Formats: sequence, structure tokens, C-alpha cells
Amino acid sequence: MKIQLVCLLLVLLTATVLTQDTKINKRYKKFINQHIIKTMSARSCYKEMQERKINIKKSMCKKINTFILASAEDVRSVCVDKGVPYHKMTKSIEDFDIVVCNRTNKQGKRAKCQYHGDKLKNKKILIKCEKGFPVHYDGDIVLDTNRNNIY
Repeated sequence: MKIQLVCLLLVLLTATVLTQDTKINKRYKKFINQHIIKTMSARSCYKEMQERKINIKKSMCKKINTFILASAEDVRSVCVDKGVPYHKMTKSIEDFDIVVCNRTNKQGKRAKCQYHGDKLKNKKILIKCEKGFPVHYDGDIVLDTNRNNIY
């Protein structure tokens, strides 16, 4: 009886862990699609947003999206050993170049999403990590060297 109970508990625990890992894997893949690209110009925002189908809902254009110009492995390393805790998130130790894509047209149900991009260099990124994987991009951080403040 005890062996059966232990086996049942192990099966339930394994199923719970696998379900959590599947959710994290799905969120990580979405993060890669929405935020990681090896190279990109600021002029490519429209193309990338369309090809990657990045939007809020099927008929809603996302207002802003940031692409990190790096490999998935380089960004993941922020969660593993190249990041530090920062307000419930993880801040990168090293800088990344990013492209910020801003929606330029008004939102409408059938609006064709238009974007303007800005390429920014040498930014610390702020991401949410779960079990060593980035799952949410929270922003970039600028160090004001005159005041030693981060904003």
C-alpha cells in the first residue's frame, strides 16, 4: 500500500514538473519570436513584426516591441550566469544593441500595422527569467553617469 502511494505521488510530481517545463518552454519560444534576432536594421520593423506575427490579438497592432540583437544563447546566459537580480527581474551584466519598433499609425480593427524603428546601442536589458530561461522582456536600462542613477 505504501509503495503504491509513493508511486502515485511520484507520477503526480513528475506530471506537474513536466507541465511547468512545457509552459516555460512555450513562453521561451514566444520570447525568442518576439524579442530575439541576430541582426536587424531599424528600417526592418514592419517586415519583422509582420513575418513574426507579433500583435496583441489577431486584429490589434502591438504598440511597441523591442528586438535584442543577439543569439538566443547570449540572451539566455543573462538568466544563467551573466545577469544580476533587479526588482524581481534580471538585469544583464553586459550591454546589448536593441531595435525598438513603435507603431506609427492609429489603432483600428482592420488597421495595417505600420512601425518606425530606432536602433539603440549598449543597453543593459531587463528580463524575467524562469528556471534559467527568459520569458518576458521588461525594458532596457540606461546608467546616468552624471548622477549614477539608473532609469
